[in-house]
Amino acid sequence: MAGAIEIFHVKTVADKKRFVEVQFALNKADPAWVPPLKMDALELLTPGKNPWFEHGHGDLFIAVRDGRDVGRISAHIDHLWLDMPAEQGGGRDIGNWGLFEAVDQEVANVLIGHAEDWLRKEGMTKAVGPISISIWDEPGLLIKGHDHSPTVMMGHHSPKYEAWIEAAGYAGIKDLNTYELDITKPFPPLIQRIVSSGERNPRITIRKVDKSKFKQEAELILSILNDAWSDNWGFLPITDAEINYVGKKLKPIVFNELIRIAEVEGEPVAFMMTWPDLNEMQKDLNGNLFPFGVVKLLWRLNGGFSGKPKVRTMRVPLMGVKKKLQATRLASQLAFMMIEYIRKDSVELFGASRGEIGWILEDNQGMVSIADAIESHINKVYRIYGKAL
Repeated sequence: MAGAIEIFHVKTVADKKRFVEVQFALNKADPAWVPPLKMDALELLTPGKNPWFEHGHGDLFIAVRDGRDVGRISAHIDHLWLDMPAEQGGGRDIGNWGLFEAVDQEVANVLIGHAEDWLRKEGMTKAVGPISISIWDEPGLLIKGHDHSPTVMMGHHSPKYEAWIEAAGYAGIKDLNTYELDITKPFPPLIQRIVSSGERNPRITIRKVDKSKFKQEAELILSILNDAWSDNWGFLPITDAEINYVGKKLKPIVFNELIRIAEVEGEPVAFMMTWPDLNEMQKDLNGNLFPFGVVKLLWRLNGGFSGKPKVRTMRVPLMGVKKKLQATRLASQLAFMMIEYIRKDSVELFGASRGEIGWILEDNQGMVSIADAIESHINKVYRIYGKAL
């Protein structure tokens, strides 16, 4: 008979390393799971390294039974979420939990209950999760697509978790979808005509980013993003410190050909960001860069001696068009042009054959229409849950 479950409060660096190892222990038998780099996973949890802690705070907990770590969870409050308008999912009384792993439903119940108690003590009356730990990190619980690996910066969870979370009284409040498509095939004739029409329009310029001006280009993209997404459900403005943090981590997979900026009469009004799927390159490293993992990863990132990685999958994590153009024909034309140019370069220069777009909010009709028009289909669904405390 299993013993009682105890909750261990994470405090030290050694404790955080132990927290990271729980995820490895509980997922190692899942062939679709991609081990994160342990140094990155630890940095995510560390104030002073992860700038999320400049506007958020929280605690980490490990479930222990019979001397064995059998689960983990975070409970946290993002002060930007508290300031988010109610119509976008925010409120002064909403806290989050995430980074959830559990070996069985009993452990899940205890962990979620403990996170809820923590939130109540902080004055929260509603819990929204899983959010791990920012909505810009790995939001939602995977409820569809367990049979294939996630792309870079997307989560993967046991299919058992859905029932366990719902049994704890949670109901879905928003689904985030990713779409996949075969990028070796040309887009439908209508899309090709729209792209050709845009190419004849002297007002439109679609340019590559210049990685040698990384900081300036990142700031430009951030300014478009914060305008384009500001009315979306769950939108939290990305701070300058966060863009620098993410930019430093992801700079090795930033390539000029894979990020485009659309200009109309010289004004930058839209962007599309694409990354080679880093998960394909690091899956077999088991989270370790040393002693040999760093050499393998660098070799793969550089495509041997070619300077460009060869991957099967490209992920489009972010697209945006300034609000003043949204819901116009020009906005969709710019989007299709950027998608087509990046599709071609992804195939010709990087050897990719598959694209994944998202996540996309289930009710973001503009982006859903674009995904449908290029004949992509939903391959993964991530659900964000809510519960009154």
